[in-house]
Amino acid sequence: MDLGQILEATVCGDTARIEHAEKYLNEARQQNLPGFFVALSNELAEVSRTPTIRVAAGLQLKNLLTSKDDAVKAQHQHNWSQFPVDVRAHVKQKVLQTLGTETLAPSSAAQCVAFIACIEVPHGQWPELITSLLHSTTSPSSTEGLKEACLESIGYMCEEIDSAVLQTDSNNILTAIIQGMRKEEASMRVRLAATKALLNSLEFTKQNFENDQERHFIMQVLCENTQCPEVRVRVAALQNLNNIMSLYYKHMETYMGRAVFAITVQAMQSDDEDVALQGIEFWSTVAEEEIDLAIAASEAGEEGQVPEVTSKHYAKGALQFLVPILMLVLTHQDEFDDEDAWKPNKAASVCLMLLATCCEDDVVNHVLPFVKSNVENPDWKFREAALMAFSSILEGPQPETLLPVTIEFIPAFMNRMNDDCSVVKDTLAYCFGRICEMHPDAVIEQAYTERFLQGILQGIDSEPTIAGNYCLAISSLAETAYDQAELPDNSDIPLTYSLSPFFEHFLSKLLVATERSDASNNHLRSSAYEAVMELVKNSPVDCYVHVQKVMVLIMQRISQLIQMAHSVSSTDRSHYTDLQSLLCAALQALLRRIAKEDVVSLGNSVFDALMAMLQTSASGSVQEDVLMAVGSLIELLGEDFLVYMNTLMPVLEVALAARDQHDVCFAAVGIVSDLCRSAGKAALGGIAQPIMMAFFAILSDTNMQKSIKPQVLSVIGDMALCLGTDFTPYYLPVLAALQQVATVQLSPDDSEFMTELREAVLEAYIGVVQSLSSGTESADAATQGVNPSIVAVLEPHLSTMLLYVEQVASDPYRTDSNIAVACGLIGDLTKCFGAALLPLIDHKPFHNVLQQGRISKVSKTRALAMWTSKEIRRLKV
Repeated sequence: MDLGQILEATVCGDTARIEHAEKYLNEARQQNLPGFFVALSNELAEVSRTPTIRVAAGLQLKNLLTSKDDAVKAQHQHNWSQFPVDVRAHVKQKVLQTLGTETLAPSSAAQCVAFIACIEVPHGQWPELITSLLHSTTSPSSTEGLKEACLESIGYMCEEIDSAVLQTDSNNILTAIIQGMRKEEASMRVRLAATKALLNSLEFTKQNFENDQERHFIMQVLCENTQCPEVRVRVAALQNLNNIMSLYYKHMETYMGRAVFAITVQAMQSDDEDVALQGIEFWSTVAEEEIDLAIAASEAGEEGQVPEVTSKHYAKGALQFLVPILMLVLTHQDEFDDEDAWKPNKAASVCLMLLATCCEDDVVNHVLPFVKSNVENPDWKFREAALMAFSSILEGPQPETLLPVTIEFIPAFMNRMNDDCSVVKDTLAYCFGRICEMHPDAVIEQAYTERFLQGILQGIDSEPTIAGNYCLAISSLAETAYDQAELPDNSDIPLTYSLSPFFEHFLSKLLVATERSDASNNHLRSSAYEAVMELVKNSPVDCYVHVQKVMVLIMQRISQLIQMAHSVSSTDRSHYTDLQSLLCAALQALLRRIAKEDVVSLGNSVFDALMAMLQTSASGSVQEDVLMAVGSLIELLGEDFLVYMNTLMPVLEVALAARDQHDVCFAAVGIVSDLCRSAGKAALGGIAQPIMMAFFAILSDTNMQKSIKPQVLSVIGDMALCLGTDFTPYYLPVLAALQQVATVQLSPDDSEFMTELREAVLEAYIGVVQSLSSGTESADAATQGVNPSIVAVLEPHLSTMLLYVEQVASDPYRTDSNIAVACGLIGDLTKCFGAALLPLIDHKPFHNVLQQGRISKVSKTRALAMWTSKEIRRLKV
């Protein structure tokens, strides 16, 4: 059978022919992979073949050289490296031969060249490739197509290969790219390919940007390309400016005033959407960079240092020019625009948000006149733009600046709740959601509050996008009203709050919304359930009766869902799974608010329902949600949960062993922690061994997602504290495991994880030390001596424990909780070792940790540091 015909069939549109062709290709690949590569490269290079066949051959080759899946990609690269030298040479010769001969863009051969290079060039193979590509790119005798394809190859290589590998050729690569970009280049195809190649090569042009002369030339050519008559070249040039601002901010001052400001402002106003988008995105990038620089400057100031790069405040200086343009771009929309399409008006809104965060109060006076003059504009586009503009500046400026303005505008905004245009109503709902989230005081206890809340109630009946935003508004208001409510003596739950008159109505509307026929649209169902959960969580005493009713209703819905388990079709399975997760989350919120006696009055129904849901779901996410709800039930019932332990334990063992389902395993570890803290020793007495074996298996599994290991170590500490002397069989293996963790080598990119891991290790050590000490009388070690048996167990591991404390002291990313556990461990070791410990901790790192703890703003950390310092002083007497 002719391979060309088979390849053509893969893109023919006929399902039967496609399946037959794919079967043939799979068999050919399995029977003789090197031969299959050779055949494909021949088809790609054969100019007499149709463009469709050649593109299909190139696609097949590319997909056998790379993959988005790292494991598959590694296997493909291994396969290639095992081919005979003559096979690899033949394929490389054919793909190079193809460059410039294809009639369809982008070049399939260019991609194949690049992905072969990704395999070979890092290992010093195919040394002549880059020289060959650069020669073809710059040679006057090369055709337009050849130059274009070679530049595409160079661009793909720069994107895929580590910049350090190409560093020795970087100057030659950059020279070829810039030559292709120059305005003297007659071919727009070549200029476009070169400009795109530059975009991919910016990462390794650092040295060139450090050189004034080279940087000036790059920027000159790039700025010229932003004025190219070919739109695609202009867009690619603007994308380059965007990336350069991000990568080389400190070098941009020379160019901002002379050219880049005018170029990007002009682009923002372009009639071409792609050009306008890039102009707007440039200023979004500027704002993002200057936000980061402000944070870095603040952190450097706290450390008494000077930041490496300082902000030039380009965004603040340009506000008066940018904001009017962004306001106008916000009006460039149609009523039936695709919600998912990235348009200039959406980019303008995001840019305005970033400018508000970056420039804070300075942005307000530039935006408010537009809002005030257009919120009642006869043209719906301007009404919508006014609302979106106001929504976009709600975060960034100081609350005292925006609060009075928001209070002033809300009545005018409420007049638009019944606007004739659905787009305006949608944006208004979004605006109110943002106001309730960022400035809830503008809504709570105002003259218009009742009217506002009535409007939200009505809004929940609207189409899903609008209703979803009003759900968000309710969530935010519930939290604020609860936080502002007055607390009675000896209670942390208010008797009433400002939302009490509306509480039942909100719950009723939201629960109805969760069962609307269109509730799956725009995440309405999940938004409504989340609002229900926030109301439950933030419910005062006078609304508790409504919470009880919700508990009954949710249990009914869970029961109905369980009964449907075996009749759900495959097409409805996803919807069913989502509903299970939402009901589990709602139940979890209820269990954290409901009184223990109310759950007890329901008998075994809550636990039984959770177990039934666990058994009827194969979804890992649902199983995780169920286990988290079980954890909340344990917290609520405490020792009364013991009656369920025989049923729970088999489920828990399976979940702890599900190491290929990280979230399920993580939730199971959390249940063990809940049992330790709430149900106590009686719950763990007979199950400690299988749990500890499961924990050791997780810690030793190199394929396990690393984020779970700190959680396991921390819970081991909980178990040691809970079991006391019953933890004796596990002291030595736990200490050995902790010693092993100390040898773990991580990259600098893992600093956050390392900080978390150290804290977990210290928590485990604290649990072991306190567990060992629990069998002895609590006594002053300075006067009554230490316990030799405890010292014998801990002494071989003492240096490692102290090393962890030193690492916390030197960690620039240490948190307050890191310091707290470090202080706690020093104190516990002081109690165990007595005066013998003093010479080991009389060093600067330990002094610093205790000093940091004593001045902490967190009372628990302060108390631990003070207690440890006191114990040390006693020993010195």
